[in-house]
Amino acid sequence: MRATARRLLADEAELPNPEELETLTLLLRGHLMVVIPAVESVAGRLPEGDALCACVKACIEEARVRLCREPGWTLPAGIAHARLLARSVDALADHYESIGGHR
Repeated sequence: MRATARRLLADEAELPNPEELETLTLLLRGHLMVVIPAVESVAGRLPEGDALCACVKACIEEARVRLCREPGWTLPAGIAHARLLARSVDALADHYESIGGHR
């Protein structure tokens, strides 16, 4: 998951061509469809009202919103959309690890 996200977020990342962008976008969407329920499950262990719990829930909601959005028709719009998906994947992976989901 992180490798796919880094492909778009790394400082030295090259811009993908349209075919690569389509593949990356589909991969990122799939990663989000897997990681959202995993993070939700682990976040259920956190005390309600806890600051971390609120942060995780906000991150999950933002990821869901991003999944529902459609990319624009131009290559730059598609790249911007894919980068948002990549940021959500990366943030949710961080949350999963920080709340003990990797154990």
